[in-house]
Amino acid sequence: MNTRPMIQWRALALLSLAAASTACTEPSRPSDGGSQPDAAARPDVPEPPAPDANVATPIESMPGHENLAQDTTPKRGPRMLPVETYVRSYMQLFGGLAPLAIQTQIRARDTSLFDSWNDYLASMGLPDHRVDISRVNQSSAIMLATLERTGIALCDLAVARELDAMSLPPIANRTVFSFDVPAGALDRAAFDTRFDTLHRTFLGYPAALAPDNRSQRFFDLYTRTVSRYTAAGAPATLFRVKSNTGWAAVCYALVRHPEFQLY
Repeated sequence: MNTRPMIQWRALALLSLAAASTACTEPSRPSDGGSQPDAAARPDVPEPPAPDANVATPIESMPGHENLAQDTTPKRGPRMLPVETYVRSYMQLFGGLAPLAIQTQIRARDTSLFDSWNDYLASMGLPDHRVDISRVNQSSAIMLATLERTGIALCDLAVARELDAMSLPPIANRTVFSFDVPAGALDRAAFDTRFDTLHRTFLGYPAALAPDNRSQRFFDLYTRTVSRYTAAGAPATLFRVKSNTGWAAVCYALVRHPEFQLY
């Protein structure tokens, strides 16, 4: 049997496979015989920047949304929290005392401002099951006035304990006025530092981020109050240091502020 043609056929097949592999691996050349520039000699084309996830994409830039109206109006007005939240916040802010301890200390200072919790819980909207009074489901002017009156009484108690006592507690042990108060008059810079501490305590963020130049307005409140109670013939006050009335007024305003009362 003659095997020579078969060997020749296998050789031709191998040559065809080698040529096909070379054609796949080599770059294509232009048909006109011109030389193609090397890839390294091409000018650099910058890659498009990746989208920044922290930058919001305007909705108008999305196809089909050019004329889409956006509703950004508030859907609900400010609301009050449950009354238990206010009472718990008061107790935490003003020393973490028990309700009866707070009642005893306030009555020892001024019985005309705060009588007892039993006299105020119903007007705050809490239920009283002893006389079959149910919980109030809506806020009212009486409820707001009672919360404000309670907050004012607690501010007086905090000023008396942390700023007006004969022996002041260490700053680390104070819950509201955790700063020193110099003997002389405060300028704007000294006030802003101390007011920022109170602003963070009651409203939860720095005073510098508050709108409408809030620090200046509270500084005006402080200076007017101090001037009134330190002038000749000023009305009587329960505070030993007359200038502490200014810090009490600042505390009154913060505990009655809408950002503290509403959400």
